[in-house]
Amino acid sequence: MTLDSFRDYCLSLPGSEETFPFDLNTMVFKVGGKMYALADVDRFESINLKWPPEVNIERREEHPETVMPGYHMSKTHWSTVRMDGTLQDRTLKEWIRESYDIVVAAIPLKKRVL
Repeated sequence: MTLDSFRDYCLSLPGSEETFPFDLNTMVFKVGGKMYALADVDRFESINLKWPPEVNIERREEHPETVMPGYHMSKTHWSTVRMDGTLQDRTLKEWIRESYDIVVAAIPLKKRVL
């Protein structure tokens, strides 16, 4: 997956927005004002995704060279996924969608504008 395909996929999700709240290098995707994915635009070496704690543990055990505790994030809720070509785009898209869905599920129904 390339930076452009990552960006395009994230923006294709309903209500998704691209932001740069930290600096000009860290692209953050949000839904309902909450983060679900982020990546460095200058060095697209990894992405951070939000999953339930048990999913984070499972994926880190299944893919120890590719999935690790979230860099500069809560290690319980976030994982860093290396973009080294090990994982297929289909898998990455599924994982991004899972992260997105988790955040959407936490948005109160009244506030969902999707």
